[in-house]
Amino acid sequence: MKKILALILVVALMAVMFVGCAGGNEDPEDPNSNNNDPVVTDSDIKVGVVLVGDENEGYTYAHILGIKEAVANLGLTEADNIVWKYTVKEDETCYDAIVDCIDQGCSLIFTNSYGHQSFAQQAATEFPDVEIVAMTGDTAKASGLANFHNAFTKIYEARYAAGVVAGMKIAELDADGKLGANNKDADGNVKVGYVGAYPYAEVVSGYTAFFLGLRSVYPNAVMDVQYTNSWFDITAEYEAAIALIDRGCVIIGQHADSTGAPTACEEKLAAGITVYSVGYNVDMLSAAPNAALVSPTNEWGVYYTYAIGAHLKGESFDTNWAEGFDQDAVALTTLGPNVAEGTAEKVEDIIGQLKAGTLHVFDTKTFTVGGSEVTSAFATDTDGDWTPDADEAIFDGYFHESYFQSAPAFALRIDGITELN
Repeated sequence: MKKILALILVVALMAVMFVGCAGGNEDPEDPNSNNNDPVVTDSDIKVGVVLVGDENEGYTYAHILGIKEAVANLGLTEADNIVWKYTVKEDETCYDAIVDCIDQGCSLIFTNSYGHQSFAQQAATEFPDVEIVAMTGDTAKASGLANFHNAFTKIYEARYAAGVVAGMKIAELDADGKLGANNKDADGNVKVGYVGAYPYAEVVSGYTAFFLGLRSVYPNAVMDVQYTNSWFDITAEYEAAIALIDRGCVIIGQHADSTGAPTACEEKLAAGITVYSVGYNVDMLSAAPNAALVSPTNEWGVYYTYAIGAHLKGESFDTNWAEGFDQDAVALTTLGPNVAEGTAEKVEDIIGQLKAGTLHVFDTKTFTVGGSEVTSAFATDTDGDWTPDADEAIFDGYFHESYFQSAPAFALRIDGITELN
């Protein structure tokens, strides 16, 4: 009997030692740990999502996809953990939507439009125990509120890369003799068009990045910008694109959220007019299967997974967050069938340089303002208001976009770009 008991004790001891050895690397602070504990620490959490549009509007649809991705990544469910608020206007109804989310038990709330920011900040002031994020905003740091945050991506990197796609197409068209006299200005520069929503820094930063990417491949280009004064207006975007095409523009880029501009390009291309589209936020091939070249897009799931994941663990997260290609927070959609030969390889190289930090989108050697190189510029908010205590944004030879704040701040009007309205 004693031998049997001793044998049992030995087996038990070996089992304990084995378990101890197997779990020895489970250090929660070690990223290489074997700890397989789930991310979710509070499965009862509720997250409010206040959106300016719905799934029919490209910008908002990208946010919807981002939330869904985060839900899947974090082991949550939409039914139990997400409170959706669609087509919320940029007025007092935004504040009401936020408060309703709080009344429903939301401890973390996201808004996705700049016009929501003031109402989001008001709610953050009144409900200090609730974390509130204003996407594309720029007042979180100055507010001093620990529970108020801003977030945006470095979409200007993707716009630059999309500009490279456009520049290669123009070079191909020029080499093939497919550009007419109406496609060039008096100085022989090829005309490019851009449909913009508003003359805010967010839009200016974007179209400038696109233009600089384009000119890095095809230097002899100029660009006209037509504003619609709306983030989402299919008719206005379509008409703006038509007006630019009628001016002889061979590429139409956009910072607007519908398929209006790509549709106009597809129709004109089918009618024998040389014009191609660079979209935004979503793949435009369904609307313009022949004219669409590519779309720069935000991969919002990266941020939502980060912010919601931190909140689930009871951890703080960035007051200002902005990431780009290096964190897969921005991307390009599938290249269209009519891109120039070698485009995929060129884009891969450009993205590699952006990730490595060897290429800077707003390198001051690549543009001028009033004929001169810019040596000093200050961060501004997205409405273009100069702030007295703003930081110098140009150093080390380039404008540091999304450096002092997550929202785009580049508001310089560089040579070669004309705002038509």
